[in-house]
Amino acid sequence: MLEAVVEVQVQTLAGMRADRVAVEAPLEIRLGGKAATVLMRTPGDDEELVRGFLFTEGMISQASDVVALRRPEGLSGDEHGNVIAVELSPSLNLPSFERMFYSSSSCGVCGKNSIAQLAVRAKPLTSRLTVRRDVLSALPARMRAAQVAFHETGGVHASGLFSADGSVVAVREDVGRHNALDKIVGWGLGAGRLPLADQILLVSGRVSYDLVHKAIAAGLPFLAAVGAPSSLAVDLAEQFGLTLVGFLRETSMNVYANAQRLIDA
Repeated sequence: MLEAVVEVQVQTLAGMRADRVAVEAPLEIRLGGKAATVLMRTPGDDEELVRGFLFTEGMISQASDVVALRRPEGLSGDEHGNVIAVELSPSLNLPSFERMFYSSSSCGVCGKNSIAQLAVRAKPLTSRLTVRRDVLSALPARMRAAQVAFHETGGVHASGLFSADGSVVAVREDVGRHNALDKIVGWGLGAGRLPLADQILLVSGRVSYDLVHKAIAAGLPFLAAVGAPSSLAVDLAEQFGLTLVGFLRETSMNVYANAQRLIDA
């Protein structure tokens, strides 16, 4: 298992000292024995990441679509620990993956090759979930308390899943915002919890199209962030009935879409 955090030496005004930094490494996904994509990620929960990525990309729709998921033996060098081979159900009838495309840790849509591929193919969200303002305001502190790698490095994002009463369900970290969310979705898929229609999603940074897209794909009705949303994130949230909250703080928040799920008591 590769480390998620490593120690390096840094120069400071006081001299050299040790520091801890988050690992960023490629994860190659092989489908049918061929390289399909490379994700730049922080090692850890790799199987969840792969399942979540395949689900939010629309390549699978249920856990049973993945027949097998394994790490090939006999790999060395950069491939060691950084390759996952996936066998999908032949009933999926997926297109051939002859070319490798690349998704960086900063971009969740970099592998797309046309605007048409950005379309969200999902039904509007119809969850009856409601969330109290005081419960929502307490979530950033609860997620930070569970961010082990962030406490060590300050260099990773997080996605946290919470119940309506604010209880922590799952927290995942990664250098890529979209990877952290895919790990959450992969966890939900493996646990038989999708769609996550009664859960709150909190993300540690800003909200752009890719995070809203993935939340909608997972059936999440409520997305809150400590940062700002983009215009397309707001438009997509409004279109699909997703409650979108930005700049979430203990004493303030901005509600950008579908405020009806946020209640005072």
